[in-house]
Amino acid sequence: MTSLPTPTAPAVSPGEALPARRRALLVAVMGLLVALGPATMDLYLPAFPTVMADLGTTEAAVQLTLAATTLGFAVGQLVVGPLSDSLGRRRPLLVATGVHVAASLWVIAAPSVEWVMVGRFVQGLGAAGGGVVTMAMTRDLFAGDALGRFLARMALVTSLAPIVAPSVGALLLRVVDWRGIFAVIAAFGLVMTVAAALWLPETLPAERRAPGLAGARARYRVLLGDRAFLGTLAAGASVFTAMFAYLSSSSFLYQVDLGLGTQTYGALFACNALGLTACAQVSARLMRVLPPWAVLSLWLALMGGAGAGLVLAGRLGAPTWVVLVLVALVVAPVGGANPAVQVLALSPHGERAGTAGSLLGAVNFGVAGLVSPLVGALGVSALSLGLVVLVATSCGQAAVHLVVRRTWVAAPA
Repeated sequence: MTSLPTPTAPAVSPGEALPARRRALLVAVMGLLVALGPATMDLYLPAFPTVMADLGTTEAAVQLTLAATTLGFAVGQLVVGPLSDSLGRRRPLLVATGVHVAASLWVIAAPSVEWVMVGRFVQGLGAAGGGVVTMAMTRDLFAGDALGRFLARMALVTSLAPIVAPSVGALLLRVVDWRGIFAVIAAFGLVMTVAAALWLPETLPAERRAPGLAGARARYRVLLGDRAFLGTLAAGASVFTAMFAYLSSSSFLYQVDLGLGTQTYGALFACNALGLTACAQVSARLMRVLPPWAVLSLWLALMGGAGAGLVLAGRLGAPTWVVLVLVALVVAPVGGANPAVQVLALSPHGERAGTAGSLLGAVNFGVAGLVSPLVGALGVSALSLGLVVLVATSCGQAAVHLVVRRTWVAAPA
């Protein structure tokens, strides 16, 4: 099996010619735009038990509000990505972040969990712009090793969301109810809309833009005909499934099943996110000496081993500290796997980076949103979380070694 031919990358990445301070500003703004999505989900996690009590609903229904957000991410990226290839990057990004702010205000006024689900879905639609358009902007500006380095630097900023958000959410719950948390989310979205308007340039010149609907269909045909890209989609979805299984269950696992307090939950969540950040930087270095598919396989193996450990810990009734360590070993490798997935997906498809990013994000969040509630359906515990992680990472390894490894053709640096 062979992959489709890859377009030739520029000899010098345009972004490398920018002054260092300008690149640092791009890292900060683009990283925070990507972080808008995780912040939208993670700031809300400590409030799950409060939402359940306030709205008189069930644990499973509250988890579905998170699943609705991930599905909104999936659908939004399918729309915003192709639009950014046709209309340029800035306009779709600004409209999407504006939609996110409006949806946040909707959730504040929601009278029931069903209305919260609707608002969360639209929030996901809007936050999708920050994820997919900034990924396409990065591919517009960088190629080869420079692409991997810039993605890893962005991960430093992006990781602030999972590090800070649960702790901030737990602190906010001392002074406001769960609706107040969504007021903070709305304010963050508004700030990022203004920041994007002021400081992000248009990175896709008019002469490089693809035609409208017919062009979008052509781009999708190319991507869906590339076996390496399809294998990357499957592997990326397995990583996101494991991550969102953790996100959707962590509040109940830590606070209810393990009996830990809200502040302890926020601190543990932050520690896990620090590990995620560290692994992202390690991944950038590993990709200098190993092909990205091998780096991805390494992180999947570590996640799968931790998942198997959680299954055993749940069966044997292991001490709390053992469960906490194994959960950390599930989460941290996600930070290393994501840059490898992005390089595999974007490097051969610079001419259609927006559409490639939209498919990657849509499949990641769509599959994760559908599968991660299984943890709740199985009953939140270390065993159920470990089982979902183990199955997901095993599927990811199969995709890497049976498809990506055999078909991957790297774009020239």
